Amino acid sequence: MSIRATARIVATREGLPVLESDGPLALRRTRATGPYAGARHTSRVTVVGAMSAPLGGDRLAIEAEVRQGARLTVDSAAATIALPGRALEPAQYDVRLTVGDDAELRWLPEQLISACGSDLRMRTRVELAATARLVLREEQILGRHGEQPGTLATRLTVHRAGRPLLDQELRYGPGAPGGWDGGAVLAGHRATGQLLLVDPGFEEKPLEPRLLGETAVLTPLAGPAVLVTAVAPDARELRRLLDRVLSTEGW
Repeated sequence: MSIRATARIVATREGLPVLESDGPLALRRTRATGPYAGARHTSRVTVVGAMSAPLGGDRLAIEAEVRQGARLTVDSAAATIALPGRALEPAQYDVRLTVGDDAELRWLPEQLISACGSDLRMRTRVELAATARLVLREEQILGRHGEQPGTLATRLTVHRAGRPLLDQELRYGPGAPGGWDGGAVLAGHRATGQLLLVDPGFEEKPLEPRLLGETAVLTPLAGPAVLVTAVAPDARELRRLLDRVLSTEGW
């Protein structure tokens, strides 16, 4: 039997007035760490998987709203594994994020693993106020150790002050357009990810495009934002590349 579940988070300057778990998406209030530990108006939520999901046919969603002046970090306790299920239709996982004026969201989940035989459609939609800040990390691991990946389609859409900032769609695995594993895309790598940084401060001090080693690149967007795209042989190396950017840029 397929699962339909939506979890919700609302963060304000006073705390977390809404923290609603649902189905396999269990939300836990946790202690902020790193540069924001002890900072005012800062909250942290960890997503804990309460059961195996998403399976074929599941419809999962998580919504997070960070209201004016608040800071929220959302992470997860473990990787999310897309698995085949009894239902023939693909699983869907929607992430909907809203960040208000002078607010900040750090969206830092663990990796998404596309297991052999799975079929997942994942959509992330972000609405940012003009003075909002965002750190968003996405990492996809194509297949568990020694296996081929499942079918994975992801789309990331970001609007800032009501205007498009980024709209990107990626497809991997069986059924994806030819060449997804070729030299111009993954070149045999099985870990791929991106890091999106949005900061009004980039308007006065924009970052320059540059290579980050042999398999990663930092690209400024048409707005106060940069996108880091990377591929790596495994999850550990991918995380090392993306963490280095956060550390170097002081995020």
